[in-house]
Amino acid sequence: MVLPHFAKGEVVKGFSRGSKDLGCPTANLPEEVVNNLPKNFETGVYYGFASVDSGEVYKMVMSVGWNPFYKNEKKSMEVHILHEFEQDFYGKELRVVVLGYLRPEKNFNSLDDLIKAIRDDINQARLKLDLPEFISYKTHKFFLDK
Repeated sequence: MVLPHFAKGEVVKGFSRGSKDLGCPTANLPEEVVNNLPKNFETGVYYGFASVDSGEVYKMVMSVGWNPFYKNEKKSMEVHILHEFEQDFYGKELRVVVLGYLRPEKNFNSLDDLIKAIRDDINQARLKLDLPEFISYKTHKFFLDK
């Protein structure tokens, strides 16, 4: 797998579980963006940066895959931006740069175990994205181009 990986697309409705079940709102990228991932792009949890409609660039964690806990039938790219937004941004353009891989996709014995893993993923991403080799991506031209 070659990183960084750059992707952009219109935010689409997902399964509406992020906020409700997990306390972790996500923005879903459309099916065509998921289908355009490189063939060797493993499923799992990643970290990087994201922006909405060419706005401010924030840290993010992204799940790519089938979400075995929920037994999804369609592969998805679900981005959790580490910032609290006032409202949903369906239909807005989401840009992400994927910089690192945290862990493979896996099933969980309970919702509590899944929530704990998500919190751990977020904490790891926050730390890693402060490293000098990653911080420069916040101002990458990919986020500046209109």
